[in-house]
This record gives sequence, C-alpha cells and structure tokens, in this order.
Amino acid sequence: MTVIVLANCPAGLRGFLTRWLHEVSPGVFVGRPSARVRQALWDEVQEYSGNGRALLVHHADNEQGFAFDAHEHAWQPVDHDGLTLMRRPAAGGGPQAPTWTPVDDLDPAPDRKPPQPPSQGWSKAAKRRRFGQGR
Repeated sequence: MTVIVLANCPAGLRGFLTRWLHEVSPGVFVGRPSARVRQALWDEVQEYSGNGRALLVHHADNEQGFAFDAHEHAWQPVDHDGLTLMRRPAAGGGPQAPTWTPVDDLDPAPDRKPPQPPSQGWSKAAKRRRFGQGR
C-alpha cells in the first residue's frame, strides 16, 4: 500500500499521480504500485512539486510495516530505536523542545502544599449536603 499526500502542489502533478493512484481526497493518493513505479512517482513528485510539500508512506519490511519519506515538509521522519517517528517543529520555530516532563519536576516543592480539591461540589448530592436537604 502506498499513500502520497500533497499540499500546495500544481494541479498537473495531481493529474499525473491519478494515472497510477486513486485520489481519495483532495491531495491524498492511495494505491499499490510496485517499488520501481513508487520510486519513479516519488522522484516526479519531488521534481515537480514547486513550492508545495509532499509526504510518502509505503509498505516496508520493518517492525512498523511501513516507512515515511517527506519532501519540503515541516514534519520530518526520524529513526528512534528502530521505529520511524514524525518530528514536529517546535512552536517557537527554534530547536525542538522536549515534550516530556522529567520525574524531578513532578514532585511539588517542599515549601508548597499540594493543591486541595474544592470543598464544595456542584453535583446534586453536594448541594443537598451543603443546604441540609439530605434524603
């Protein structure tokens, strides 16, 4: 299975891809071409995409069962311990910031008390308790 996603690409490129793949949504092409045809299509996409960007997902003999290729795309495929993941750009445009929180940052500071839950809720049971209307 091969999936090619185009964004901001010329209409002629989309027409070219419809010769071998089905366009299931605007700019999304799906099909089962051979590896040789898939590579030829990807070479054409890279050459004629203009100012657009493209993403290729295809079958591969690895643990995931598929592989990525990106052209002029902000999200880049990155190998991480044998798995290919997509790295998104940082929000500020700078280097990629870690999205995980170190375990040390999860412990509250010793001088701060942990936040307390609200003493009164808004459920019907809490209102009965608050206003003395127990059943």
